Amino acid sequence: MATNDNRRLYRSQDRIIAGVCAGLAEFFGLDVSLVRIATLVLILFGGLSLWAYIILWLIVPKAPKQLKSE
Repeated sequence: MATNDNRRLYRSQDRIIAGVCAGLAEFFGLDVSLVRIATLVLILFGGLSLWAYIILWLIVPKAPKQLKSE
């Protein structure tokens, strides 16, 4: 996998709630459905994941319009 030193974590424009899962999937090169399912499972059975999601929602900036999925 090629690394890109200029990549940044953004909340995605392709979102269901806040774009956190889609942004994480884009950043790490994963399928967004798998990230969403993993997040749901962790929220239902872990509890702590909900707090992590809310914190990421607050601190991760929205993706600029020109950086929509390439």
